[in-house]
Amino acid sequence: MKDLFRRVFELKDSRGNIIADKESAIDVAIESIRRNRELLENFADSHRLFLESLKPVKVPAEPLVAKLMAEAALKADVGPMAAVAGVLADLAVADMVAEGCKVAVVEDGGEVSAISSKPVDVVVGVGDTPLSNRFGFRLTEFPVGVATSSGVFSRALSFGDAEAATVFCGNAGLADAAATAVGNVVKGDDVQAAIQQGIEKALSIQGVQGTLIIYKGFVGTAGKIPKIIKIELCDSSARDSL
Repeated sequence: MKDLFRRVFELKDSRGNIIADKESAIDVAIESIRRNRELLENFADSHRLFLESLKPVKVPAEPLVAKLMAEAALKADVGPMAAVAGVLADLAVADMVAEGCKVAVVEDGGEVSAISSKPVDVVVGVGDTPLSNRFGFRLTEFPVGVATSSGVFSRALSFGDAEAATVFCGNAGLADAAATAVGNVVKGDDVQAAIQQGIEKALSIQGVQGTLIIYKGFVGTAGKIPKIIKIELCDSSARDSL
């Protein structure tokens, strides 16, 4: 994406990419992530269940970051920490838009939140599998959240065995929580049944627009998903993608 500013960031265990049409908005996004992480850490110090629960918890009134995480977790029937990266990305994008951005994209740990006046390409990485970094999605409808859970290649907790369970929603917080829920049920020797379980789980979550699941080399899709694009690693399209 030409005429845009891009920066890789790392803040404690938050790391990813930020793209904006205003350079000042990148600093705004990083400060947003820093501030909301601090608010969440302070909240979790006195609410340990929020930090440790694998099931939904009572939705707090504040801080906003915790409230949004708990709301997303409730819809997906997972613990609130399953939504942390996605919600941090959403809040950063909101602050970028308030700064006057027409293109505001934040990728935090593989979870993407985007509002943009032009298409955004997202690459899917699934470890060392043949499909990894060879295809992606062209995002053209915004706002959008994209998240992927893996029971094989991710450091995040998953009770399933999918190489990738990718979910598309109107925001990254819900996508993050939903991807965890979908990834948790994709397992077992019957590949077709496992993928179908994941699809049914995804479509049962209010707000999920579509899903793509990769399990034992097989792919299943359902709902509304963006255009799938082929990524040639030597091409500029790969360099300009998230």
